[in-house]
Amino acid sequence: MKKRLLILLLLLLPSLLMAQDFAAYARKVAKDWNIVGSALAVIKDDKMVMAEGFGERFKGSGRAVDANTVFQIGSVTKSFTATLMAMMVEDSLVRWEDPVKMYLLEFEMFDPWLTDNLQVRDLFLHRTGLPSQGGTYIPCLGYDRDDVFGMIKYMPLAASPRTTYAYNNIIFLVAQRIIESVTGKSWEENLQERIFDPLGMTRTFVNESGFTSAAEGNTPHETVYRDGAIRTNPMEGEEQALHWLTAIGPAGSISSTVTDMIQWSRFHLSNGTLDGKTLLQPSSMEYLHKGQLITSQNHTKTTVYAPCWFVEQNNQYRVYFHTGTTWGFTALCAFVPELNLGMMWLSNCEPPSDPRYAIMRHIIDHYMSLPYTDYSEEYLKKYLEEKKNEADKEAAAKASEVKETSAPYGQYVGKYCHECLGEAFITLEGGDLYITLGPESWPNRKHKLTHINAHCFGFRSGGAGFKLKFLMEGDVITFDLDLGENENMGLWRASK
Repeated sequence: MKKRLLILLLLLLPSLLMAQDFAAYARKVAKDWNIVGSALAVIKDDKMVMAEGFGERFKGSGRAVDANTVFQIGSVTKSFTATLMAMMVEDSLVRWEDPVKMYLLEFEMFDPWLTDNLQVRDLFLHRTGLPSQGGTYIPCLGYDRDDVFGMIKYMPLAASPRTTYAYNNIIFLVAQRIIESVTGKSWEENLQERIFDPLGMTRTFVNESGFTSAAEGNTPHETVYRDGAIRTNPMEGEEQALHWLTAIGPAGSISSTVTDMIQWSRFHLSNGTLDGKTLLQPSSMEYLHKGQLITSQNHTKTTVYAPCWFVEQNNQYRVYFHTGTTWGFTALCAFVPELNLGMMWLSNCEPPSDPRYAIMRHIIDHYMSLPYTDYSEEYLKKYLEEKKNEADKEAAAKASEVKETSAPYGQYVGKYCHECLGEAFITLEGGDLYITLGPESWPNRKHKLTHINAHCFGFRSGGAGFKLKFLMEGDVITFDLDLGENENMGLWRASK
């Protein structure tokens, strides 16, 4: 009996040591980047190596994160929406090369040719011609999925379609509508029935309601660089941008645990059949994993984009991954087929992608028997240097800025109209300017304007900062609202 226990212990020891190593490095990364709470799961040869939480759900609370703590997974959601569409293709409900217009008569883009010729597959490759991240912050003004879908046609293209990779969230609202139109069920219902339930993902949820019902105190934290260090603080109220979570839907609204999400890695490593259940045929999985557009390239690696997976080929291995970032949450899901290796990392802070990649590469290096490299330390040094340079430049620019006064506030007061964003009201109350805009159903429509310089003002809404600039030409007053990214959807014009 003792001999059997000794043999069993010797067999288990390598896995235990690996789990301890990965956990130790995850703690180091969290300390390096001042991450309040995180969790990591690793699977190798279809066996769970580890699933563990680190740190706290709320800074200073003492409430521990564990492997069943629910986090927002952000853009990892896109791979679920792509898989749903692959299921539609297998069911002969959709074809990848079909025009979107075939399924959505109401679909319109700024360019009439693109309205008629944008294909279903284009939606999942970020090659629609829309500006990078265009429309991402519009939901922070209170607009919902239907509103944003209707605004796509007002957004000028930044490039010719199918020529340029430009990461975009709102185009996934089009994919959602196609899935719903051919199944007669919501995107959420399709997820539950076709993916969550078959994969046993019992702690996976969607939208604001799903996250708030399951978070159990897990709170988003902002991450900022200040005075040479990374600092984190809990985000509260409107700053958590939970309305955005629902509005962005099929592009980034899933919340889950590392334990549930490791099932997602297993599913992709298993070529579509998991625990005896076939959700996708190998040919469909091959399509989802096939890189079709180069996103970056240097002398050490080339990264291409497959339908909602980045595929990095370097001189040592190929890894499939996708990151996720929402307000105060970050994620990374990755798998390496040649090693039969999968992993999921989640955090309740919003540092750059560096700490996620540090953990991913540390784990892969271990199984590749590569020399130890402290990627976290390497990335952190570069990050701090870059942030210091940025801060120095901003300070110099601010010091040299010529301050100009605004016009008398009363001149800005009035009603303004925009072709697709609706109406806005500028009012003067107690010596301060306020702007009211967004859908009438939005409870937080009114915002105080803070003067920046000359005719420029700023305000915050739904977790995002916005700037507007009044343009005064004689009796004609307009303002330009910066929506946070590259889109330019026209001026707001004063209306009598």
